Amino acid sequence: MTEPSVAPRDLANAIRALSMDAVQQADSGHPGMPMGMADAATVLFSKFLKFDPTDPHWPDRDRFVLSAGHGSMLLYSLLYLTGYADMTLEEIKHFRQLGSRTAGHPEYGHASGIETTTGPLGQGIADSVGFAMAERHLRTRFGADVVDHFTYCVVGDGCLMEGIGQEAVTLAGHLGLGRLIVLFDNNGISIDGPTSLSTSEDHKKRFLAAGWHVQEVDGLDQDAVTRAIRKARNVTDKPSMIACKTIIGYGAPTKAGTAATHGSPLGKDEVAGARQKLGWTAPPFEIPEPIFTAWRKIGAKGKSQRRKWIKRHAAMAESDRAEFDRGQKGDLPPAVDEAIRAFKQKTASEKPSWATRKSSQEVLEVINPVLPETMGGSADLTGSNNTKTATLKNQSAADPAGRYVHYGIREHAMSAAMNGLALHGGVIPYGGTFLVFTDYARGAIRLSALMGVRVIYVMTHDSIGLGEDGPTHQPVEHLAALRAIPNMHVLRPADAIETAECWQIALETRKGPTILALTRQNLPTVRHAGDSNLSARGAYILAGEAANPMRLIASGSEVQLALGARDLLAKEGLQAAVVSMPSWELFAAQSDAYRNEVMGGDGTVRVACEAAGGFGWERWLGAKGAFVGMTGFGASGKAADLYKHFGITAEAIAAAAKRLTA
Repeated sequence: MTEPSVAPRDLANAIRALSMDAVQQADSGHPGMPMGMADAATVLFSKFLKFDPTDPHWPDRDRFVLSAGHGSMLLYSLLYLTGYADMTLEEIKHFRQLGSRTAGHPEYGHASGIETTTGPLGQGIADSVGFAMAERHLRTRFGADVVDHFTYCVVGDGCLMEGIGQEAVTLAGHLGLGRLIVLFDNNGISIDGPTSLSTSEDHKKRFLAAGWHVQEVDGLDQDAVTRAIRKARNVTDKPSMIACKTIIGYGAPTKAGTAATHGSPLGKDEVAGARQKLGWTAPPFEIPEPIFTAWRKIGAKGKSQRRKWIKRHAAMAESDRAEFDRGQKGDLPPAVDEAIRAFKQKTASEKPSWATRKSSQEVLEVINPVLPETMGGSADLTGSNNTKTATLKNQSAADPAGRYVHYGIREHAMSAAMNGLALHGGVIPYGGTFLVFTDYARGAIRLSALMGVRVIYVMTHDSIGLGEDGPTHQPVEHLAALRAIPNMHVLRPADAIETAECWQIALETRKGPTILALTRQNLPTVRHAGDSNLSARGAYILAGEAANPMRLIASGSEVQLALGARDLLAKEGLQAAVVSMPSWELFAAQSDAYRNEVMGGDGTVRVACEAAGGFGWERWLGAKGAFVGMTGFGASGKAADLYKHFGITAEAIAAAAKRLTA
């Protein structure tokens, strides 16, 4: 007996029905986008996307990114219908409820098949650039037998209106990422109403100008979408954008094509009317058996592709396969630890006076040759961030094997692309700009922390010490703002040895991002080498004894001032211990006993110094503490003059300590 045939539109209507029902039951959500893009998504998953729900992390799967994350029920419906084990009907029924895998916006790690966290508009398309960069780079490195996949991304008007969207579009076009295919949900509606209220640009011309291959189709015509995706897959030298003309809330009898379907449930009567108009007779959350079976067959089609890949993977040369697998796992080779240890010993012997941005480059000079997964870059500040090393070639359309990316003045897209690189696997991204410009990148930096991915931000010019560029470029509130982000390591090393230790911490931190806050001005070497990584404990006694009644606490460039203050106090018979504190977060994770030893018990005088605002330092100073630092914005002038002008000196630290003992 032959199985009843299922019309392609019925497959799409299953997505529409689940999306309507989940949003209606939750009394919260965005039904319009899934209803409008259901046909295009059906074509993509049924005819093109390479995936296997039984092995969601198969390295050579295609990546699907829902940049328009408010339409999360589109993704959740597809994951359930195609058979991802952890996306059950119960999860769909508990859409947007506490503890469910079906959060309001797709959250990386909540369920298999969610490749990245999206919701903040434009982040997904910028992440997709990173996914595509990683695929092309690794294909060049290991060959198309084991790395041969596409990145597909669904965007809406909002993703393209956001500045990060434009940054991502131009970067992808410049790099010629031919395996990046973007489906634009061109429905002409935003939250306020028609997009004509706020924009009149022609997105197709914009993509063309950025070097993309562009098509326009009826997004409700599955045959037209099929032809467009097939054509886009054959374009190898540039990314592709397919503008899918859709109707938001397609099927809703009175609300389709209006903003009323964007971010609110349709309402019981409208849902009932949509069912009638779509010819969908099944009760809420029920998928007719022939349609459900057809979807599960779609989900099963990738199994044979994965099995063929397993054979090709097994046929690799043993050394290549070991390197590929190690990179996919994110493991570091032993040579990294050895290189850092040798660097510390050499530096302790030579005692250079380097800016920590220079120290960072010197550390990278020994790391990059032994860690082929690193992919560096800078937002047009390579010579200032010192992020490029001798062994790194530029990555470009002509040379995808390169491991250095000139991101251009695109701090936000750089940071999001690095999220995509890290999420893809096989790459450890780092990228630089000035610390003050974390303001431009903060949305993506926050998502690095939220997702828990290993992205390393090399943020130089970390204080008023950058000098003459003045207050617009001098970060005073940025350390506090970044330290406020959960799951973020903010590391501010005091010299070359601490810089090496901070790089080691960043590379070994697999479940979160790291900010390296580095100086423009030269700093003396204040540390001995030692075998252990003292910075990994967040803070430690650099000079003096635990029994000393005073603590002079500093990070980064101000550690040398604390050491100077200790000498001044010693001349007056006052004993102080200097605490170098490169990381609040790592110190907070230590035992009470260790923290009390380093900071001293009750009654210990504590003075902290940092060339930044003092917000948050009260956590470490206790009842008997003082802060020496910035109380407002900086100024333009030589670094040495600025430190004196703002009272950030060894004398000021010593004076504060004496006041507290009076």
